[in-house]
Amino acid sequence: MLYAIISDIHANIEALDAVFKNIDDSGAECVVCLGDVVGYNATPNECVEKIAERGIQTILGNHDAVGCGIEEPWGFNPVALTAAVWTREQLSDESLEWLRGLPDALNYGPFVAAHGAPKNHNTYVFAWEDILPHVYFMDEQNCNICFVGHTHTPAVFSTDGSFALGKEKRVTLEQDRIYFINPGSVGQPRDDDKRAAYGLLDTETMTFELKRVEYDVDRAAKRVREAQLPRFLAERLVLGR
Repeated sequence: MLYAIISDIHANIEALDAVFKNIDDSGAECVVCLGDVVGYNATPNECVEKIAERGIQTILGNHDAVGCGIEEPWGFNPVALTAAVWTREQLSDESLEWLRGLPDALNYGPFVAAHGAPKNHNTYVFAWEDILPHVYFMDEQNCNICFVGHTHTPAVFSTDGSFALGKEKRVTLEQDRIYFINPGSVGQPRDDDKRAAYGLLDTETMTFELKRVEYDVDRAAKRVREAQLPRFLAERLVLGR
């Protein structure tokens, strides 16, 4: 089966629409979202509606939790805090209800999906050392692949070595190794590549492929400025970091 794995859309409808077109062209049979549908950018309701319309199973991200009021933005930097408060004010009742119903993790059999570290969507996974305290989670889930987001940086972490996925790349996954895979961010990439990122998992060939998609970055940045969100959020879209 071919799965499309998306994450960290962050209220960027231009990026999401472009990624969906690419996914549709890829022939993926199922789309999984690792969370943070909202936050930072200027179209939170549009992104929630698009995901909900497609019936895409979605994990609760930290910005989703703050945006819908399940959690408070403790520890958010000033820019993220400003965007979080703005997002709360913009979300419709329908969007709030949808976000509040999202799970913390989902098991698909061949893999499990989370947002940050398993059982803690606020924890970043930057290296294998960050994963070690959570390896037991894979035994609980009875699988060897976990998809995570949150860092906005594509990467593969495994027991036989970890590496960033700076360019489109296909990785063969072996059954006797544990993998934590980050497909990067749809709506706010931070790896010096402004193109939207997502991943394709083929469970027949057991390969993961990173995909990058061009989108109208200038339009997305303009929306941020028009919403009077911090200008830094518009600038980082253009820079990809």
